Amino acid sequence: MQKRIISLLVDNTSGVLSRVSGLFSRRGYNIDSLTVGVTADTRYSRMTVACSGDELILEQIVKQLAKLVDVRDIKVLARDNSVVRELLLAKIAAKPSERQGVIAVADIFRAKIVDVTPESITMELTGNKSKLEAFLRLLADYEILELARTGITALSRGSEDVTVLDD
Repeated sequence: MQKRIISLLVDNTSGVLSRVSGLFSRRGYNIDSLTVGVTADTRYSRMTVACSGDELILEQIVKQLAKLVDVRDIKVLARDNSVVRELLLAKIAAKPSERQGVIAVADIFRAKIVDVTPESITMELTGNKSKLEAFLRLLADYEILELARTGITALSRGSEDVTVLDD
């Protein structure tokens, strides 16, 4: 089973997310991660879809996406030629006696402490999947009260294959 990251430039209109995710569900393809956000040009959004399957399935996904009217550009991102990041927010139970240990883990990974209460510390960490997983492994000795991850977002490196749309 192979993993693939697909970057889609789509029209920033209602229903686009539904049409793209519907394409996956109708064909029985799984989405491992999905992020969507507006681009510098508010007429378009960038969707980053992480999916997995065998080579034939992954090729079919790209071909089917290309048929959607709202999809303006498709890039299959190579891991060695892309910037791939994910955001993680973790709320950790931390009594005053445990705070130094939690803060030490945050410092090692350059996580940002974004909220502190008498009972907890909330941290923000951005990085690749392996960095986030290593961070969570070090926090395993503490009680994680809440955890949220954004999913992968990615761009290709450099400016050689940047798509400029003129309407």
